[in-house]
Amino acid sequence: MTGKRYREATKSISEGEVLSVEKAVSVVKRNSTAKFDETIEVALNLGVDTRHADQMVRGVCALPNGTGKSMRVAVFAKDQKAEEAKAAGADIVGAEDLMESIQGGKIDFDRCIATPDMMPLVGRLGKVLGPRNLMPNPKVGTVTVDVKKAVESAKGGEVQFRAEKSGVVQAGIGKASFDEKKLVENVKAFIDAVNMAKPTGAKGTYLKKVVMSSTMGPSVLVDMGV
Repeated sequence: MTGKRYREATKSISEGEVLSVEKAVSVVKRNSTAKFDETIEVALNLGVDTRHADQMVRGVCALPNGTGKSMRVAVFAKDQKAEEAKAAGADIVGAEDLMESIQGGKIDFDRCIATPDMMPLVGRLGKVLGPRNLMPNPKVGTVTVDVKKAVESAKGGEVQFRAEKSGVVQAGIGKASFDEKKLVENVKAFIDAVNMAKPTGAKGTYLKKVVMSSTMGPSVLVDMGV
């Protein structure tokens, strides 16, 4: 059963209509009427089969205007690198102690970063962090000696993306309280990043559909020729 507010919002959207990014942002913002600051989300349907390694889509995007979300960052590091992580604003820094905490079920962070020498330790947490898309990975810059940059990027509004089994890539690209210009810039940056991450094995049409919505609002189709 859809709520009255949701049904009212859908009246402003013509079924199947494809909107420019600017128009889509305007409509989605107008329909963000919840009592909290809704997240604006973008989902891209891609023509890939993620069962094949050469069709996997994964990457990062530094949104020009941030996400509006407070990002809690955990870092696996020791000695000087641990101090660098703390100075950069990491919320949790540790090694064996952090591993034990995670194994005990305490996962109170949104991004996990590790120095390369910590990966044998972090590797033991694959079954815990992997399904949550929290496993550090050099391809997205979360296994690095430059922990300062990695922490600052995470805190500054960088989003990671990874294609799901169905070939969908999605991310929160801002808040309903953002002005339209900033949301448009973020949407375009995200779509560009996903396009840049096109895998070598992708055949046929890569970008099939772009959909935008707010947390509680109806979705709209977005013109892919951004």
